[in-house]
Parts: sequence; C-alpha cells; structure tokens
Amino acid sequence: MKKIILLCCLLLLAGCSVVRIDTSNVDNIISVVLSKNNDLYNQIGKGYKYYVPRGVSYIDTNDYNDVLYSDGIYYYLYIDVVSYYYKVEKEYEENPDAYYSKKIDINGKQGYLEINEQDNGQYFIEFMYNYAKMEVEANYEDINDIVLNTSYILSTVKFNDNVIKVILDEEFLVSEEKYDIFTSKKETDDFLKLEPEGE
Repeated sequence: MKKIILLCCLLLLAGCSVVRIDTSNVDNIISVVLSKNNDLYNQIGKGYKYYVPRGVSYIDTNDYNDVLYSDGIYYYLYIDVVSYYYKVEKEYEENPDAYYSKKIDINGKQGYLEINEQDNGQYFIEFMYNYAKMEVEANYEDINDIVLNTSYILSTVKFNDNVIKVILDEEFLVSEEKYDIFTSKKETDDFLKLEPEGE
C-alpha cells in the first residue's frame, strides 16, 4: 500500500515544475518571462487579448489604449493593431544616456525597454514588445516589479487576424446603399386576421 501511495505522489509531483525568477535583475526578468510561450489571457479587446497578472487591475479602455493599476501605479498599454496587421517593423537604437536601454528580439518578436530618470526623481519606463507598448512612471524601488508585470502582459498579447481585418477593411465598413428602417418597403395583406366568434 505504501508503494502505491509513493508512486501516486511521484506521478503527481513529476508533472509540476516551479520556475523561480530572479527579480533583482532587469535583464533576467525580461529573458525569462518573454521567452515563455504563454497562452494565458483574461482581458479581451477589439482584435486582441492578453493576461493581466495577479495584483494588477484593469481600469479602462479608450480605443486601443488600456489603463491598468497596481499598488498606486498606473500602467498605460497601447496595442498597435495597424502595425501588427501590416507587419511594420520599428527600428530602435539603444540610448547610452538612459538609465536602462535595451533592444529586444526574443521568439521572433521585437521591441525595446528604455528607462529614463526624470527631473522629478521618478523613472519613466517605456516597454515595447510584440506590437504592444506600455508606459509607466514610478519610483526607483518599483522598477523591477513594473518590468516583471509589463513583461507578463506584453508576452501574452495575442492578435485575432480575422477581427483586425474586418476593423481595418475600409470596403467592408463603407456601404453605398442607404437604409431607411422606418419606411415600409412594401404593403402586404399576408397577415392572419382575427375574426370574431360566431361568424
């Protein structure tokens, strides 16, 4: 009986693995999170979907701009469906004057992460990857957590080509025929008529 219980425990534990991410290093956060092929999602927009990690809350959407919130910090997400649909490549040159600047090319998806210190002592984080861009302004001590959250969000952005095609197809959206739903097109007497009883 002990062998069966031990065998069951081994089978259950063998399929599970926990990956611990060293969050003290921005380079390590980016390489570990972006290299995973995540199919998670819990937020859906017009032609795209993505995963909002635990501790981050979705606030609002205006066109392709989503606002997220975590621990007193606002995250601004922009999804570039036009560049995605037409496969526009954006060039980025690393900025030697920035606090952190890195060009990213992982799993065939390009982007960059640039962090700059501002005059008010805050840091402006600009992270673009896979036709999506996030911007956050925060204190120095929050940088690694923000890079972790934004990495998870950007790594999970998936596009729906069919929906995007419909949205961007001008011929589909423009119709020459005018409809007037308030005017009857034809008169008909095909309706059932209720006749009084006894006739």
